[in-house]
Amino acid sequence: MRLLSGRWYGSAVRQQRVAGLVLSETHYNAKLRLPSHAHECAYFCLVLQGGYTESSGGRSRSCTASALIFHPAEESHSDHFLTDARCFNIQVDGSWLDRLRELPVGLKEQRFLRGGIATGLALRLYEEFRRRDEMSPLIIEGLALEMLGEIGRKPAVLHEKTPPPWLSDARDLLREQFSQRLTIHEIAQAVGVHPVHLAREFRRFYGYTVGGFVRHLRLVYSCKKLVQSRMPLREIALAGGFFDQSHFARTFKRHFGKTPEDYRRAFQHPGSDRLQPYQRPEA
Repeated sequence: MRLLSGRWYGSAVRQQRVAGLVLSETHYNAKLRLPSHAHECAYFCLVLQGGYTESSGGRSRSCTASALIFHPAEESHSDHFLTDARCFNIQVDGSWLDRLRELPVGLKEQRFLRGGIATGLALRLYEEFRRRDEMSPLIIEGLALEMLGEIGRKPAVLHEKTPPPWLSDARDLLREQFSQRLTIHEIAQAVGVHPVHLAREFRRFYGYTVGGFVRHLRLVYSCKKLVQSRMPLREIALAGGFFDQSHFARTFKRHFGKTPEDYRRAFQHPGSDRLQPYQRPEA
């Protein structure tokens, strides 16, 4: 049995296509047995709840909550669900197949991970999948690239202590164009590196994903405009790169626990629940 892109056994809880990926959350009933099957495209499976036993190539493996399994395209396997289970699947489709072929280390074998960087990235990607705001596609793209880089990387080598010039150029480009809707692929092309390398090294040196850094820049800009000007909220939202005022308000309250209006009011009226300006250290 061969499942085409975007098709899964089990019951779909939610699914979306974003940044060339097919993201699916699926539920499986206890005692369910899936026949031997393969998938057209490579994918990650993050076990969110429950567990199952997977058989592949004459081997069986227990996959329980927090396990992250990478399946290459066309790999045959069967599954037996011991309990009710819920999984998050990240399928690399379309142009991502070309990116996989460009990697210096081939991803042709199943990988099983528990804990570590890749699993943490998968959990963050799931959170963005659930959040789904205007910045999520860029952040999801970056997290997926980092995951591919982590499981396909060569043995660890010594890293330079300061950012290479191309990485500083990428950061400067984001600072200049944070209100634009850039993709990681476009940024990587501009500085002459592979997108996977850009995503991984950006986080390593600056502590942000590329999308997270853009979101940070937009929030810094918005805070300054709220405190230092009388610019209407709608204009701040658009100039800061948010989709609209509603998206700006949701993102702002999620990070600060206050609406943009309340934030501005706190600085205009000393002593009334006064806040400190948003000043997370710059990358």
